[in-house]
Amino acid sequence: MIFTYNKEHVGDVLMVIVKNSGDAKLDVERKDNVARVFLKETGETVAWNIFEVSSMFEIAERGQVFLTDEQVARLNQELQVQGFAEEIINDKEPKFVVGEIVEMVAHPDSDHLNICQVAVGNDKTVQIVAGAPNARVGLKTIVALPGAMMPKGNLIFPGELRGEKSFGMMCSPRELALPNAPQKRGVIELSDDQVVGTPFDPATHWTA
Repeated sequence: MIFTYNKEHVGDVLMVIVKNSGDAKLDVERKDNVARVFLKETGETVAWNIFEVSSMFEIAERGQVFLTDEQVARLNQELQVQGFAEEIINDKEPKFVVGEIVEMVAHPDSDHLNICQVAVGNDKTVQIVAGAPNARVGLKTIVALPGAMMPKGNLIFPGELRGEKSFGMMCSPRELALPNAPQKRGVIELSDDQVVGTPFDPATHWTA
């Protein structure tokens, strides 16, 4: 679940992205200020657009935003008033965290990709397919988990690279739009004392 808002460029519309629709054909059902975007073939909801959202509450941030439980409850109240049976779930787990590569094998169908098992929290490991030239077992880096929005606006969802499942992305300084980021390939390298699962903090994790 990704909440995104940009009043200056999009208007007073909160976009709630539920899942990746890929190239599927979409349709829209709108009732007053609530629009449900769904897969035309199955009817499954992939997004909500909440128009004039500032009439419900103010959002100061831009880009990916994180709402309080009270704000999400207000959205669900509006959905109910408009006759929608579904609810919006407030996912407050951090989406950019410190991760550590604990296993890595070469992708069987690529000469530059690796299949990495990346620890991203206590007892939580995800598989990420990556082509970073500096990837190695033991490396600590910043991981964008499914539900993250990158600084340039692209969204992170589970996917596949050449037939291998991937559940996130290990990030380079440039992809994180960090100041003075080197313009070369390679994920950000953190010191060994960084704690796996810690939310990303540019002030702590980037000193260039």
